[in-house]
Amino acid sequence: MSSSFQAPKGVSEYVPPRADLFSAIREAFAEQARLAGYGYLELAVFEDTNLFRRGVGESTDVVSKEMYTFEDRGGRSLTLRPEFTASVLRAVLEHNLHKQGALPVKVWTTGPAFRAERPQQGRYRQFYQLDLEAIGSEDPQVDAETIAIAAEWYRSLGLTRVRLLLNSLGCKECRPAYRALLQDFLRGLDLDEATRARIEINPLRVLDDKRPQVRAQLDGAPLMADHLCPACKAYHDRVRELLADLGIAWEDAPRLVRGLDYYTRTTYEFDHPLLGAQSGIGGGGRYDGLSEDIGGPPLPGIGFGLGLDRTVLALEAEGASFAAKPRCEVFGVPLGEAAERRLFALVAELRRAGVAADLAFGGKKLKGAMKDADRSGARYALILGERDIADGVAQVKDLAAGDQSAVPLTDITSTLKERLSR
Repeated sequence: MSSSFQAPKGVSEYVPPRADLFSAIREAFAEQARLAGYGYLELAVFEDTNLFRRGVGESTDVVSKEMYTFEDRGGRSLTLRPEFTASVLRAVLEHNLHKQGALPVKVWTTGPAFRAERPQQGRYRQFYQLDLEAIGSEDPQVDAETIAIAAEWYRSLGLTRVRLLLNSLGCKECRPAYRALLQDFLRGLDLDEATRARIEINPLRVLDDKRPQVRAQLDGAPLMADHLCPACKAYHDRVRELLADLGIAWEDAPRLVRGLDYYTRTTYEFDHPLLGAQSGIGGGGRYDGLSEDIGGPPLPGIGFGLGLDRTVLALEAEGASFAAKPRCEVFGVPLGEAAERRLFALVAELRRAGVAADLAFGGKKLKGAMKDADRSGARYALILGERDIADGVAQVKDLAAGDQSAVPLTDITSTLKERLSR
């Protein structure tokens, strides 16, 4: 260890070269969001605690057990965001985005979120998410669009084992009767006190319980899918039809409720079977009452959060072919002071032309500089000495094949761009 300090327990950190993959998959998502017309939001990392209490739900594990809450110097209760949707909706309402153009408001964001959980592989206290929301429209096409954006992103990364699990949680018209039916069933089970209390607050959350001793008792539980009102059933059927039209496969998951209280109607999760207990790599759903819950006007919405950490793990587990763009394509090797100055300018010219370029620093000899070139992962070394300057050329060496040729200094950028494009 080179320092007496370490990152706090449960923090996911990324350093090169793994961080290059992390950054590349985030950039790939940004492109998918842009193609679908979603604008970027940069949000506060902490919020008024009541935003999450009212928005996420008092009965959730997130609010009751996992939030990082503190009091600031002004005596205000603030919380590091445990999820993004409530923050996104707060920002949309605060900045009146829902009044500035056609609905839905289509936005996305990314960054760290924080939950005080027991750290394990794929479950961290500081973790990273991609969040996308469409706010202001109650249209099954919007539901299908959000699912399609996530599915296309996973496909673009080369992931082939991702499963889409799909359910409907009904609406304020049909859920109360189902809720009462589910409560009657759950009250007859052998459950601990905390779970019994949850039955009275939000019984659907019991269906999300991961403990084997609870799950073993849920086989005969009534399912929301069997108690949807005609409008919700038609809505859910339409979402599935749209997904079929797009060639997106799904599996009906009638027990899927996810971990937050605000979901209504369409609810979904992306699952990767190679990740074991932490197989959920992303998910989302519709939250048509959330705006009113946090003091806003009626404003339906749908969105998702995709786990960047677990997506990296899924790519590694599959051995997927997706790769980050190289941090270095051309590595400059100057031999002598005059060559250092000229090559420094050439590297800057290559970068302006869109070529990832680096060079040896510190006046290294040829052998040491070529070792740096190999370690950089570059495809070509650009070698320049005093005799080369006098001849008006530089030596371009293919680091894989070993071939080397003299190229006029005036043609370096165009030649390397042409060779790199092959």
